[in-house]
Amino acid sequence: MKLFDSVREIPITDLEGLRIGNAQDYEAMTGVTVLLFDHGAKAGIDISGGGPASRETPLTSPITADNPLNAIVLSGGSAFGLAASDGVMRYLEEHGIGYETGFAKVPLVCQSCIYDLSIGRSDIRPDAAMGYAACQDAEHPHPVSGILGGGTGASVGKIYGRDKATKTGLGMYAVSIGDLKIAAVVILNAFGDVFNPATGEKIAGPRKPDGSGFFDTLEELYKFSQRTDQFQHDPNSKANTTIGAIITNGAFSKAELSKIASMARSGYARCINPVGTMADGDSIYAASIGTVEADLNVAGTLAAEVMAEAIQNAVKAAK
Repeated sequence: MKLFDSVREIPITDLEGLRIGNAQDYEAMTGVTVLLFDHGAKAGIDISGGGPASRETPLTSPITADNPLNAIVLSGGSAFGLAASDGVMRYLEEHGIGYETGFAKVPLVCQSCIYDLSIGRSDIRPDAAMGYAACQDAEHPHPVSGILGGGTGASVGKIYGRDKATKTGLGMYAVSIGDLKIAAVVILNAFGDVFNPATGEKIAGPRKPDGSGFFDTLEELYKFSQRTDQFQHDPNSKANTTIGAIITNGAFSKAELSKIASMARSGYARCINPVGTMADGDSIYAASIGTVEADLNVAGTLAAEVMAEAIQNAVKAAK
């Protein structure tokens, strides 16, 4: 990302009201990343992949009640991993956090998952205990990119078999421009290859056995001539999904945040090719946790930039 005089990189911890926690099982190679919003958040979402695993995403719709989200969960485990939110809800309820119904406070938690069942142990997935542990980790936040949390089992380039895949993980990046702060958190588990958009260099994909570089996922995809499509039959082709979140202190409505999320998708497209396929469940949340007045076009453009940087960090930090 080109940093102009007005734009500077900042620690993601500079976003007040955001706490990030992780929990993982390195034997099972799966985990949970939780974004806790101390004062709630408005949120939108963009879903471009063909196979998303998600929970409570209608809460982000502009036509549903404008109640603040308490957390976003990004995890492994495919749809099994949605159980992690049960533990997040229990943690939040114990701390008196949630939507007041008159009879109980109901925590509002959205979640998306990657498919990582093909690595580690497929019979161990994120559950309520792991979701709870991720919240406990957020009590003493030390957010970093790497092989942890929901990115524990992430990889790229599985079209030629898992043994040729490139290990990836959890990536983060944040910037500020004036009073506006904006950050990206992403779990990179893409079907497509990953590139540095500034140079065009391929940085992740199916690795050649001799270590000389990468095969080309796009070239292999173009061999799929039958409409029955290989995604239905090849387990390596289904084990994907890139999920992420944009977090800003800018004051935006749910409709505006949905637009920011869709603009952040450009960050996916700059780095991943092919992207948003039926073998992916690509999803991006955008959450507002502040009151800074900001231009939607500026925020959306920055969202794409920080997402692209977070994707590259998910590769670099996994080496």
